[in-house]
Amino acid sequence: MRYIEPHIHMVSRTTDDYIDLATSGCVAVSEPAFWAGYDRCSVDGFRDYFNQLTKYEPLRAKKYGIKHYCWLCLNPKESEDLNLTREVLSLIPEYIKSPNVLGFGEIGLNRNTRNEFKALEMHIELAAKLDVLILVHTPHLEDKLKGTRLTIEAIKNESIIKPERVIIDHAEEHTVKMIKDAGFWVGLTLYPQTKCTYTRAADIIEIYGSDKIMVNSAADWGESVPMAVTYFAKEMRLRGHPDSVIEKIVYENPIKFFSQSGKFVI
Repeated sequence: MRYIEPHIHMVSRTTDDYIDLATSGCVAVSEPAFWAGYDRCSVDGFRDYFNQLTKYEPLRAKKYGIKHYCWLCLNPKESEDLNLTREVLSLIPEYIKSPNVLGFGEIGLNRNTRNEFKALEMHIELAAKLDVLILVHTPHLEDKLKGTRLTIEAIKNESIIKPERVIIDHAEEHTVKMIKDAGFWVGLTLYPQTKCTYTRAADIIEIYGSDKIMVNSAADWGESVPMAVTYFAKEMRLRGHPDSVIEKIVYENPIKFFSQSGKFVI
């Protein structure tokens, strides 16, 4: 089965993971900028990170026959420092032209604080100015509903951004309808503890359908499963869903969304 991994943090994964992904049929990965496991203390740390995402990680993926694309931003976990946010945003126009950069991501909220929201608005404003796609991180657990609502409102306030050029990730049962009703794409993250399971993702798709929806592993430093998309496909197949529906979710939908960047090619 061929598929695309729409959200995975390969800088935190081993080459064995690339081998497993390639062997299972993964043809491309999309890597949003994220928290490094610690707060970076200067803009120079982000310059090094953006170089890693745009120059070095694509070469590592290429060795295994996988195309590597990425997204740039200052992750919500580090956005309390608004001066740092401004400095990092000043770097992005330099890197956004890189051939593997699809847009801004994963922007959003972590604890729904005032400074996080201001940083989110700053990201949205620059994304609109640069006319790029947006990939959104929504908070975990009890803050997810509020954070999703606040994020949708912030994006809607920037009227030139088209909803079909935004994917709101880490959606769950209580946020999917809100996202779809606003016209955005939905991301379901198959993460063992804090997000969605394979069975819950299959349930959600049986309720809401397969249009404008993707599944991903968001595999990172933590306890996560790089092969999660294949486990989801197995769950769907066991439920009797045809291969055409499964391929639409794991392959065709990512192509449809990412191709809006003008850079995504398989």
